[in-house]
Amino acid sequence: MSFEVEGALHKKFDTENKTETFQAREFVIKTEGQYPQFVKFQLTQDRCQLVDPFNDGDMIKVYFDLRGREWNEKYFTNLNAWKIEKQTPQEVATENPAANFPDINNMPDSSSSNEEDSFDDLPF
Repeated sequence: MSFEVEGALHKKFDTENKTETFQAREFVIKTEGQYPQFVKFQLTQDRCQLVDPFNDGDMIKVYFDLRGREWNEKYFTNLNAWKIEKQTPQEVATENPAANFPDINNMPDSSSSNEEDSFDDLPF
C-alpha cells in the first residue's frame, strides 16, 4: 500500500544503528492547511541518506508505505518512506486539492430555480 504527502521538512534526526546490520533514520514534515500536522517518517537501511539533500523548511513530497507489527500484545505503526522529492512553489500551488473545488462566488443563484425543482431542496 503506497501513499504520498506534501509538507515542509520540519526536522531531521541522525541515523541510528539499531543492530549491527540494521539502521534507521527519522524525519518530520509539517503539512499545510487549516490544521497543520507534524508527521514523523522512518527511513531504513540504504534509504537513510534520502533526506540529506533537504534543509528544514524545504517543501517536499514523501512517498511512503504503512508498516505495522505486534510485539507482546502491543501494536506499532511506522510510516516507511521510500522516496522524497523537492517541491517547487509552483508545483505545490498546482497540486493543491482546494483548487479542484468550484468557486462558490461564481455559482448560479439557487433562488432563480422554478418551484417544481425546489420541493426536494434541503433547508440548509
